[in-house]
Amino acid sequence: MATGLLTDLYQLTMAAGYYEAGKTQERATFELFFRKLPADRNFVVAAGLQQAVDYLLNLRFTSEEISYLRTLPQFAHTSSGFFDMLAGLRFTGDLFAVPEGTPLFPNEPFLTLRAPLVEAQIPETFLLATFGFQSMIATKAARVVKAALGRGVVEFGTRRAHSPEAGVLAGRAAYIGGCEGTSNTETGMRFGVPVFGTCAHSWVMSFTHERDAFEQLQKLLGENTVYLIDTYDSLEGARRAVSLGRPMWGVRLDSGNLVELAPAVRKILDDGGFRDAKIMATGDLNEHKIHELIAARAPIDLFGVGTELATSADAPYLGVVYKIVELEVSGKKRYTLKLSEDKRTLPGSKQVFRYADHDLLARSTECPSCPPGSLPSEALLRPVIIGGRLVEELPTASEARQHAAESISKLPAPCLSLFESKNAWPVEVSAELECLYERVSEGVAR
Repeated sequence: MATGLLTDLYQLTMAAGYYEAGKTQERATFELFFRKLPADRNFVVAAGLQQAVDYLLNLRFTSEEISYLRTLPQFAHTSSGFFDMLAGLRFTGDLFAVPEGTPLFPNEPFLTLRAPLVEAQIPETFLLATFGFQSMIATKAARVVKAALGRGVVEFGTRRAHSPEAGVLAGRAAYIGGCEGTSNTETGMRFGVPVFGTCAHSWVMSFTHERDAFEQLQKLLGENTVYLIDTYDSLEGARRAVSLGRPMWGVRLDSGNLVELAPAVRKILDDGGFRDAKIMATGDLNEHKIHELIAARAPIDLFGVGTELATSADAPYLGVVYKIVELEVSGKKRYTLKLSEDKRTLPGSKQVFRYADHDLLARSTECPSCPPGSLPSEALLRPVIIGGRLVEELPTASEARQHAAESISKLPAPCLSLFESKNAWPVEVSAELECLYERVSEGVAR
C-alpha cells in the first residue's frame, strides 16, 4: 500500500511552496526518461508500470504522516491549509506510458504525467525508483536470455537483492525480460510468475549419507525432483541420482568447471537411461559466462542466475530523470526546458513513433506521415490513467513478457549483441519539436 511519505523531503517542501504561492491549480506535465544508455546496453526494457499505477491510485497521506510532517523544521512557517490539502490529496491527473516490455532508447519517455502541480511533483521519487530499478533488471534479463540462445533461464537472486521487496520485484522484472521464472515464492503468488526450486546443500548435509538425502527428496518431489549433485563429488552424485531410478526431472550443478563437468554428467545420465533428464547450472553466472558455456557446447539445459541478475551487477542503476515540460496556468500553456550543459531537455509533451528501422521523437500533437514504401509507425505512449481513473486493466506479467519478446525480436542484430557499441537504433527528433525547442530556448535566454 503506497503512502505519501514514500518520497524525498524536497518534493514535500516544494509542494508546500506551491501551496503558499497559490500555484496548486496550475497543471504540470512531467516526463520520465533517461539521457544515456547504461554500460554495455544497447536498449532498455521498460518495466515498473504496474507498481507506478498502484502508487498513483493509492496516493494519500494518513493523519499520522501529516502529524509527523508538522514536527519537521522545514514546515515551521507553513500554514495549516497545506496540511488540510494533504489530508484530502488524491491523484486526479492523467498518465500516459509505454507498455511494460517495450525497448526504449535515450530521451524517449517511459511516461508522461499531467496533473495539478502538487499531484505531479510528489510522485517523482517513487516513479524514478520503480522504473529505474525494474527496467535495469528486465534489461539485464534480456541480455542473459539472449546469451542462453533458447535454453531456459531462471532468476535466483532474492538472497542477494538489496532488500526482500527488491527481490520480489527483481523476480517480476526478470520474468518480463525473458526469464522462465523465479525462485521467489512471493513473486509467484503476486504476479503469477512460475516458481522454481528444490533444495540447497544444507539439505544434503543434514543427512548422514548423500543417498539418503536424494531418496527423501525423491519421495517429497516425485517427477519434480532436481538433485543437487555437487555437495561432495559431482560425478558420484550423478551416479547416485541415476541409481535411484525414476521419477526425476534432472540434476543441478552449482560449482566446478562446468565445461568439463556437464558433458561427464550428461554421459552418466544417458548411460543410465535418463536421456530426458535435464542438467541445470547455477553459481555466479551472468550473460558472459553463459555465452562461454554455450560456445563450448556444454550440454546444459537450464541456467539459474542470481546475484548478477537481481542486482544488474555490471550496470546497477539507470539514470532516469523526471522533468517538467509544460505548465498550464489559467488555460494558458507555457513550455519549459532545461539548457544546462549535458542535461538539456526538450520542451512540450511528446510521443514516440516507432518505425521498422528507427524511432521518431515528436510532439504529442503531431501525426507524422509514413515514408513511401515503409510500414506505418506505432505510437508507443498510450493512455493508462485519465482523470485519476484507470482506463483499462494493465497487462499481466506474462503478457508483458510476451510483448518484450516480440518487441526485442524486431530489433536489428547490433542492438541484440552482447559486445557491440551503443546507438545501434536511430532516434530522430521531429522538425516541429526542434522548432519548439529553438523558440522556447530563445525566449528563456533573453
